[in-house]
Amino acid sequence: MDSLILGYTCVGLLFAFLALGVPVGVAMGILGVGGMYFGMGEAFAFGQLRTLPFAVVSNYAFAVLPLFVLMGVLAEAAGITAQLFHAADIWLRRLRGGLYQAVIVGSALFAAISGSTIVNAVVFTRIAFPEMMKYGYSRSLSIGSIAAAGSFAAMIPPSITMVIYAIITEQSVGQLLIAGFLPGLLTAFVYLGGVWLMVTLKPSLAPMIDDVAPTRREKLLALRGITPVAGLILLVLGGLYFGFFPPSAAGAVGAAGAFCIALYRRYGERLGWLANALRDAASISSIIFVILIGGLIFSRMLVASGVIDGFVDLVNTFAGTPVRFLIFVSIMYLVLGCFLDTTSMLVVTLPFIFPAVVELGIDPIWFGIVLVKLIEISVITPPVGINLFAVLGAVSGQATFGHVVRGVLPFLLMELLVLALLIGFPAIATWLPQQMLQ
Repeated sequence: MDSLILGYTCVGLLFAFLALGVPVGVAMGILGVGGMYFGMGEAFAFGQLRTLPFAVVSNYAFAVLPLFVLMGVLAEAAGITAQLFHAADIWLRRLRGGLYQAVIVGSALFAAISGSTIVNAVVFTRIAFPEMMKYGYSRSLSIGSIAAAGSFAAMIPPSITMVIYAIITEQSVGQLLIAGFLPGLLTAFVYLGGVWLMVTLKPSLAPMIDDVAPTRREKLLALRGITPVAGLILLVLGGLYFGFFPPSAAGAVGAAGAFCIALYRRYGERLGWLANALRDAASISSIIFVILIGGLIFSRMLVASGVIDGFVDLVNTFAGTPVRFLIFVSIMYLVLGCFLDTTSMLVVTLPFIFPAVVELGIDPIWFGIVLVKLIEISVITPPVGINLFAVLGAVSGQATFGHVVRGVLPFLLMELLVLALLIGFPAIATWLPQQMLQ
């Protein structure tokens, strides 16, 4: 009983630490070790502290994380983001709302080589927002579309969020990554349809661009510029789908391909860009691993204290059906999105949530997709969705928080529509992974 009370006390202290601004990985690690020390004894606490961090960093399955991070960083260093937006812009700008559509298409393509919602949102804010303002587009809808499209990186493979979910829940990384492909495409198409409807009903949101129409040659040249990127995406996802290589090898292939593209496009330059890319990749990967180590120490304390078993019993009592459980989880993640980034949300909550998923007999692959969709929604939900602040910082005072909130609301409605479709038609998420097993 004392251990159980101590476990719940540590949970309460975790949110207090987060409110005070303590880094989430550090907070979970300190509370995990402290809880085990006072609840299970010195030998248990220091035994876990000696073994768990090494078990995380030496686990081969985790090798895919820094490789996918490196792939995204090198892709950005190669100028791929600008080329993706330029190609989409050349093909779509003559349509009403074409720049919105170009952001959505470009973000979806970049998500297939990035994996970070914040990076996606910030990069496209710097590239696309000035163009939108230049042609008189709605300030609110412009910044809202960029923030919302940035969330594609959580769903479209290679998704760091998917990898973390798969490893923590001991599911197939390859199946999870492939499972996100169709839901990611569905979200992009719903966004495209929603934007078309908005600019059709209210043309002032997107004045027609009267520039000279691009020639066929210009369009083909724009496509030729992204051919290596398309090849890289097909290589990584195709290799995963057909089983040519495991996820860790897919990450290595993707990083090597992105490096070759960057080296070709920046040939003759000093290699300072490579040093910066490696430094950024190492920094991002280190932060992720600190969160993972702290989260696993914290979850080990929760299991040993009995908090996890108690939570599962509570869920079975008050949310004992899959539908009620999903409603409960949806509300929880929308609230947590106000305080935590995507990695922290997964590491903090999965030790509680996943045992209840198993107890209720819910398909873990399908639940993973629904969970990632909830995380996508949470990062753009006012008042403090993390992508909202990412784009606000990138526009350097050219828009207010009110602009972001007004602009993102239509996309929240679109996200809820996609969430309803994923819940109503689980095959959207499970069909492709099932084909991999045949």
